[in-house]
Amino acid sequence: MRVAFDSRPARDVRGIGRYARCLLAALEATCEPGDTLVQTHDPRDCDLLHAPWLDGAMLRCPVPMVVTLHDLVPLKRRSEYLRTGLRFRLHYLAVQRAARVIVPTQIVAADAHRELGLPDERLAVIHEAPAPAFHPRGAEAIAAVRARHGLPPEYLVWVGGMRTPDPRKRVAALARARRRLPLVLVGPASAWARELPGVIVTGPVDDEDLAAIYSGAHALVFPSDDEGFGLPPVEALACGTPVAACDLPALREVLGDRVVLSSVGDLDTLVATAEALHRPAPPPPAWTWEDAARETWAVYREALQAPRAGPRRSGPRRRRSDRT
Repeated sequence: MRVAFDSRPARDVRGIGRYARCLLAALEATCEPGDTLVQTHDPRDCDLLHAPWLDGAMLRCPVPMVVTLHDLVPLKRRSEYLRTGLRFRLHYLAVQRAARVIVPTQIVAADAHRELGLPDERLAVIHEAPAPAFHPRGAEAIAAVRARHGLPPEYLVWVGGMRTPDPRKRVAALARARRRLPLVLVGPASAWARELPGVIVTGPVDDEDLAAIYSGAHALVFPSDDEGFGLPPVEALACGTPVAACDLPALREVLGDRVVLSSVGDLDTLVATAEALHRPAPPPPAWTWEDAARETWAVYREALQAPRAGPRRSGPRRRRSDRT
């Protein structure tokens, strides 16, 4: 089996890039004799295409296609994605034609069934995992990263992309919440994030620094009101850092009682909960990227045997309120 893996998103510093990089490395490590992985988005000389991001889904793919669908936020929150609606619509049409669709949680699988009409037999739930770099760091590494980024001795941390405001991440609301400890925001940021009052913005950091920032934090605070998986809480736990998060179905599915959950609507309580946490944190789930890769290879084999999905006459399902 010769698989074309679209590695373009691996350059992305956001979670989608981490997914592509970690899965690609694990797929190469678990490749069986007779199987080949080719980093390309042109599948013409391959048996199958894996698009690990929505933008890579091909409307007319010449070979069976597997797509990873990380969430369906543009369909669930249409009013926030009006400017990119047509582009998303075409990509979702391509997803509907995929032989198999990988999703990170049962929650996203249910969204894909409801919003896109995908049958259960074409959906594969494969959890994500912390990268190998994420493990507890010692006092020397923590002190070095604090000096490098101007971090205080004790702080709460949030991790994610801040190039454009994302309403579901609620970073600005988190910055306004009452707190006792400083708040450190880690990730690529534009001017709007750097102008938030009373926060420290590190900008993008490499995995070594991020692991030390996690290790040195009092807790990770995770205020999102919608997530398909939630990788930062998994990474934080892998570094021994406790997590306070909003009560989301995906987090309950992935982490259970490993994190302390608060009401989605009350960020003051969320921050107070984070400040009250103590080490040691519970360990993350034992699932690894190698486990995910083995499941993904199995999905590839299923996709090669599956009947080709024909084009649909209509696009993504519209809610009744969208038809007015």
